[in-house]
Amino acid sequence: MSCQGPVCTNLGLKPGQRLTVKGVIAPNAKSFVMNLGKDPTNLGLHFNPRFDAHGDVNVIVCNSKKMEEWGAEQRESVFPFQKGAPIEISFSVNPSDVTVHLPGHQFSFPNRHGLAVFDYFDTHGDFTLRSINWE
Repeated sequence: MSCQGPVCTNLGLKPGQRLTVKGVIAPNAKSFVMNLGKDPTNLGLHFNPRFDAHGDVNVIVCNSKKMEEWGAEQRESVFPFQKGAPIEISFSVNPSDVTVHLPGHQFSFPNRHGLAVFDYFDTHGDFTLRSINWE
């Protein structure tokens, strides 16, 4: 069981801006999620590092959602996360994609729905949010 974490609305993140999330991964973490988008049913980026969940081990699964319809999953094999450790993750919004900045690695996920503004962020799962800021 995981409880819902913080939810941010009216972020107003536009291309050229970056959202930085800091927190701590649970010692017994299975997975956690960060969502960026317009609202809970329209997500430009569903970011889901999985230590051991849904048949995946040490994989980052990304996806998008439009009106509750999920898109095709994109998997990243780089996995710079450690259970019980602090982590800083940044999301840079670009006109055509979102760049995810991880320790020592980055990758891009396409802005499939052409969102001009990312207003919504939430996080849940085995992760404790310490701070969030955007510039």
